[in-house]
Amino acid sequence: MDLFKVYSLFPIEIVKGKGCHVWDKNGVEYLDLYGGHAVISVGHAHPEYVKAISEQVAKLGFYSNSVINTLQQTLADKLGAMCGYNDYSLFLINSGAEANENALKLASFYNNRNKVLSFKHSFHGRTSAAVRVTDIPKYIAPINEGLDVTFVELNDIEAVRAELQKGIYSSVIIEGIQGIGGIQVPDDQFMRDLREECTKTDTVLILDEIQSGYGRSGKFFAHQYAGIKADIITVAKGICNGLPMAGVIISPKFTPVVGQLGTTFGGNHLACAGACAVLDILKNENMIDNAAKVGAYLLDELKKIDGIKEVRGRGLMIGVEFEQPIKEIRNDRLLMQQHVFTGVAGTNTIRLLPPLCLSMDDAKEFVCRFKKCI
Repeated sequence: MDLFKVYSLFPIEIVKGKGCHVWDKNGVEYLDLYGGHAVISVGHAHPEYVKAISEQVAKLGFYSNSVINTLQQTLADKLGAMCGYNDYSLFLINSGAEANENALKLASFYNNRNKVLSFKHSFHGRTSAAVRVTDIPKYIAPINEGLDVTFVELNDIEAVRAELQKGIYSSVIIEGIQGIGGIQVPDDQFMRDLREECTKTDTVLILDEIQSGYGRSGKFFAHQYAGIKADIITVAKGICNGLPMAGVIISPKFTPVVGQLGTTFGGNHLACAGACAVLDILKNENMIDNAAKVGAYLLDELKKIDGIKEVRGRGLMIGVEFEQPIKEIRNDRLLMQQHVFTGVAGTNTIRLLPPLCLSMDDAKEFVCRFKKCI
């Protein structure tokens, strides 16, 4: 059986990682400024994470959600305390797209509406409803087209207000920082005005913090820069440092109904043990503060480099945009010659999403290697 070829692959096989470094099968070391799509939050092979995973899988890796799993409540307690939403509830599933699917469904159950407001250049996943609220038409199959969605420009509060005043929208879904869209940061005032409009019209505000959450922006959630609270927050990626896991953080205004939501693998024992370890490491090693500090250094240094159109972001979620396509810079020079992993957004933007343990020395080394590629 062959693999279904949906990925463009680099001729590199990574076999080992430690902190912000990975090694290929030939022993070549790479500086990791991408963390496997922002998934590696506390660093590759962190000893406390490895210990928690190893001890849990040696006891019990999985049993179903038909029995008590106290690790789920332990995780909820730790997460609530760290993110500032300890009066909300947690529903655990497996992926970011699945988190957004459940968020959209909960919103529709809540107000019995069936239309969604999303934003241009957004990305929310590739499953049925999640891909429909994603502004990438080529990802949307005919079977996904039924959900009624309107896309407006990010930061255009008048467009939002005009739509929400119609009283027909179940929810607004917005990324804390647009990732695939090129690291576009919503204006803080826009976010405050958006919160107000959603409240006025009883529209559910869903904050997709799958890429921008879990400390990546220098705060636990990127939307917290605006001083607002969402009705539903979706998380994934960094939640378990590489194990498939996601969560929906749900306002007390929603009433749970037995059987309305469900999952086979979500909240399993192994993932919960790993996710608890991630939160402990983030807290004990001050990694969110580190993301803010090292991210500020990177933003400042990158803005000094000639030949770059714009540098955007917060914390360790950074976009470096060029006037020209960056394929050669990113693929040939940065990766193959300088041995640095980065991501992309579109054709002209390099995306930086390193583990939150990125040291100042590694950040300085990246800037040095990056300059050699311009």
